[in-house]
Amino acid sequence: MAIELEPEGIKVNAVSPGFTKTNLNNYAGTETVEQGAREAVRVALLGRDGPTGSSRAGENQTIPW
Repeated sequence: MAIELEPEGIKVNAVSPGFTKTNLNNYAGTETVEQGAREAVRVALLGRDGPTGSSRAGENQTIPW
């Protein structure tokens, strides 16, 4: 998707919230919802010079494909 949408200037990145405390895991996670959302929000607000086609986790960490 990142390659297909690059000509339109649309960035595509995947973000993992990590092991976040939610009802899905009976609140056994180690991160708060706010901590889990932080990287997703940061990536959503990337400027034109930000990365595309990356897989992200934690705070500003890239996960290799």
